[in-house]
Amino acid sequence: MAQHEVDPIKQPYAPEKLTRKEDVSADEFFALDLRTGQIVEVDDFPEARKPSYKLTVDFGPVVGRLATSAQITNYAKEELVGRMIVGAINLGTKRIAGFDGEFLILGSLDPDGTVRLLQLEEDVKPGAPIA
Repeated sequence: MAQHEVDPIKQPYAPEKLTRKEDVSADEFFALDLRTGQIVEVDDFPEARKPSYKLTVDFGPVVGRLATSAQITNYAKEELVGRMIVGAINLGTKRIAGFDGEFLILGSLDPDGTVRLLQLEEDVKPGAPIA
């Protein structure tokens, strides 16, 4: 492999190797309920196949608290508690290693698959919609 080539096994999310997805309609996009939330609890998740945490996130007074698992062990638990995140909250429940994930936390992917959580401006409140 040439020095400048990307190894698809070690870097499956290298931007130069990813194809563009097909267009979706605005209605399809706006059907997603994307909200801001604040992480209130982080627990280890040893039952998961890949290193992960169980998260409890407060999505404000209308939605309340939802749980998910996330492969974000590149962050210390102390860094996560209190952090504001973006979540897709209407994708249904997904069972992972005996745990019910109720939403999908959003982040960007490094070429090796490491998740970098999206950052929000200060003073954003839990439950704010993402437009």
